[in-house]
Formats: sequence, C-alpha cells, structure tokens
Amino acid sequence: MDLLDRLRLDVPVGQAGMGGGLAGPELAAAVAEAGALGTLGLAPAHELRRSISRVRESAPGRAVVVNLLTPFLRRSQVSVCVEEGVDAAVVAFGGERSLVEELCAAGVFVFVMVGTEEQARRAVDWGADALIAQGGEAGGHLSGTTEALEFLPRAIAAADGRPVLLAGGIATGADTRAALAAGADGVIAGTRFLLTHESRAHPEYQRRVLAADRTFRTMLFGLGWPAPHRVIPNAATERWCHSDGTAKAVPRVIGGGSAFLAKLPATTAALRMQSPRLPLFTPIAPTVGMPASAVDRTACYAGESALRMTSVTSARDAVLELSPGGH
Repeated sequence: MDLLDRLRLDVPVGQAGMGGGLAGPELAAAVAEAGALGTLGLAPAHELRRSISRVRESAPGRAVVVNLLTPFLRRSQVSVCVEEGVDAAVVAFGGERSLVEELCAAGVFVFVMVGTEEQARRAVDWGADALIAQGGEAGGHLSGTTEALEFLPRAIAAADGRPVLLAGGIATGADTRAALAAGADGVIAGTRFLLTHESRAHPEYQRRVLAADRTFRTMLFGLGWPAPHRVIPNAATERWCHSDGTAKAVPRVIGGGSAFLAKLPATTAALRMQSPRLPLFTPIAPTVGMPASAVDRTACYAGESALRMTSVTSARDAVLELSPGGH
C-alpha cells in the first residue's frame, strides 16, 4: 500500500493527535495544508464535529484524521467520525475489535498505536489498516518501554505487510530519514508540533519545554488515567516525584484506582483543585486560556526530542524540518 497516495500526503510525516485540547483544528489544518498528516485530538462530540468541518474548509482535498483516545472515548465521538466520513482515525491506548471493525466498515482508514509486540499482533488481528509504533522516548502517555528504532523491526514483523509509522524521538529530517531507512513507512511527531504557533499549548508551557534539560517517565498525572507518561519537571513533580520521576506513594495509590474517572464529564473544577501542595493530578495539560501558573500544577508532556529543539515555529516550517529532505 502506498500510504501517501491513500491519505493524499506529500511527505511521510504525521502530527500526533495530542489530547486535552493541544491539537485543535488550527494545528491539524496547518499540518494537512503543508502536505503532512494533520490529526485532531479527541474533543466532545459537538466540538469534534465543528473541528472536522474547520479542517476541511482550511485544507480542502487533504485527509481529516481524528485521534480516538480510548480511555476517554464515548459512543457519540465514534458516531461523529462515522457520520462525518473522516479519512482516518488513530485508535490509541486500548481499543477493541468492534471499534476497529466499525470504523473500517465505514471506510475509515484505521491506525492503531502500539508499544509492544503483543499490542501489535492484537491490532493486526482486529483488522487495523496500519500501525503506529511508539517508542519509550515519546512524550505524553506511553504504550511501551522499548526505544523507537529498537521496537520498529518487531512492529514491522507483526504488521504482516501493513504500513508502520514510527513515533518517538522524531525532531528533524535526519530522524525521519533514519526511520525510513530502518523500514518505517513514515513518522509521527508530537513535541515538534507542540512547539508551533498553531498548537494550543500555553506559551509558558512551550517556554518551559524549550528550557528543559531533562524529561522523565512518571505516573504522577494519573488521576483518571493511571498510565505512564513522559513530562518535563515542574513544581508538582519536584514535590511529588522522586529524582528518577517515580511518583511518591500517596499520589501513586490515589491514581492507581482512579481509571473509572475517565468516563465522567470533564470540568474546569479538576484544574482548580490541582495544586503542587496536593497529590491530586489529572492528565490535564496547560493550554492557552489557562493562567500561566497552571504550568506548575498540570502535566507538561514532552518527548526526549525536546532537548534538541530550540524554538517555537510554524506548523508549515515544522513539516519542512521533519520531511526527509529537511535538516
């Protein structure tokens, strides 16, 4: 399968559908218009429908893609994707056969994000059209622990001829070329697109990412989604994490049994209750419109590639930088 033809792409580069409002229609449309795979983050059904229309209006003729973050996925959001006839969907952090089959039956091209060989084989068994192989150095929530280029050949073997995109550690055109040379059909970048003008990341969040001298894997921001994630340090991690990023006992215990909260309606009260002084941290990320102080009490997701980035740029320039011909 020629993935570029199938999804009307000019370059084998995709933008991660960062949740929590980080990847809105402004970013997805700008990336798509530049010839790469722009992806909408999951949003409430009514907002998601509007965002799909905005991407189509801003980037006519390009693919519309939605990231279905399954811990928070609701029936209404799947229905919007089917009714609006999106071109592709990313099933991430879980999923099931019936979801993949429903999307495929509606003509939606289905990627499943995987971080282990077992997850890859299961996705193929479900009928996934393609895989996104995520390495442990990626930012945000993590599906596995193996580094991207080490995991890639295992994912390719499990994919049984299906396209495989590589995520994790993608910051430059050289990274893309290395992934393609290792057998990937393309790459997915998150942090590079987080650091764009079209991203909805709070400017202070972006500044902190650029200034960071390390990232670490933790489960601190797990209230409602107790899964590992990669972040940069902030006041919350300084207070409630050990030096290696491991969450201390109290937030670890509180978050461990909180998965049921993912299906409850999200409210601004969740952000207001978060304070570096209390061990109650949800997966909320700091977005535009929040006070700058939110950066010290929310999850500042970033991949290891952040340590090689020096500026906030436009989405179009990010696509150029990440393209195989980029630096």
